[in-house]
Amino acid sequence: MSKLAQLRAQRDAVAKKANDLNNKYPADQRMPAAEAAQLDTILAEVEAIDAEIAREQRMATLAGENPQAQHEAALNAATRDPSKISDESKALRAFLGGGMANLSADDRNRMLARQNPDIRAAMSTTTATEGGYTTSPEYQRSLETAMKAYGGMRSVGTPIRTATGVTMNFPTSDATAEIGEIVGQNGGASTLNTAFGNATLDVYKYSSKAIALPFELVQDSFIDIEGYVQSVLAMRLGRITNNHFTVGSGSGQPRGIITAANVGRAGATGQTASITYDDLVELEHSVDPAYRNAPGVGYMFHDQSLKVIRKLKDNNARPIFVPGYEEGNPGGAPDRLLGRAFAINQDMPVMAANAKSIAFGQLSKYLIRDVMDLTLFRMTDSAFTMLGQIGFLAFMRSGGNLIDVGGAVKTYQNSAT
Repeated sequence: MSKLAQLRAQRDAVAKKANDLNNKYPADQRMPAAEAAQLDTILAEVEAIDAEIAREQRMATLAGENPQAQHEAALNAATRDPSKISDESKALRAFLGGGMANLSADDRNRMLARQNPDIRAAMSTTTATEGGYTTSPEYQRSLETAMKAYGGMRSVGTPIRTATGVTMNFPTSDATAEIGEIVGQNGGASTLNTAFGNATLDVYKYSSKAIALPFELVQDSFIDIEGYVQSVLAMRLGRITNNHFTVGSGSGQPRGIITAANVGRAGATGQTASITYDDLVELEHSVDPAYRNAPGVGYMFHDQSLKVIRKLKDNNARPIFVPGYEEGNPGGAPDRLLGRAFAINQDMPVMAANAKSIAFGQLSKYLIRDVMDLTLFRMTDSAFTMLGQIGFLAFMRSGGNLIDVGGAVKTYQNSAT
């Protein structure tokens, strides 16, 4: 068992103690001082374990930021069951490993005849390469799944896939204040027209930046080159798109959920780096019940904000955050905040003056749009050849926007002073 697995098992056991003690008394009853102090001690132990888990994960992240360690980790993870590899995937591996000449005659003929819709030539007159391949939908879906690990927006947003990148228009209206009327016999009905707006969902071309690999690594037959390239693409593309889906300006890039959402609760003076229990209650109730009671409603914030929230207590001096635990569920049940699910997104603003540090509501109203094609280029020009390398470069088109005007998502904003 790895150290990380041991820490998670230890956390599960301690979290069970916290839940057992917290559930000993009704929610509206103040816990005796001695047991409240005991619960605080147990929660502090959970927090200490979480700090160790965070350190272990941070070490893994730092290793991932080191190019050599990054390559080693990616290679170790790049393994797939050969029996589950499709013909399209095998052709892509052949292309990545040896270029056009490495393709079988059948794959080459299908590509040139454009009879294979999953793998197509994408030659460029401005890029010195052997050509590019538009990957199969299978590869695109696998990449998107891997990209979820580099943020949080793909986990809470609603993904859609389109065959082209043309602008999508969504008519919008806010009918939350519209109401009918009573009319008398033979009386005329009033007119109330709904005002419609328009929200667009554009896509932008993202680059993975060039990935340079030595000849030896590419040529070694035991290396799963497709899996390796996919892991690097997921890391690079996942980080940049998650940042834009979270705090993107909407000008020349996607409009992030924090940029689009309105403030539902502002912190009182002095709360530049804090929040109160009452603030969370007010934030929840700033969202209309039509959204608040719908499935998929929850919170999203940075891990540093979670650290602040964990120390909050309700009016009965009981912590509002108790670690999740469920018998027989490895690692315990997911933690919840005021009975709501929450997502950690490291691109969310940390608590600071004027920061919109917490989002709450129907986060699935944020649409993430991917255009079907992911294009990979294999580059063998002199810039790489002189260094004994082969270059790889990927382009994908993605966009995102909060398609809502009724306030499905609101934010908590820290005080300015």
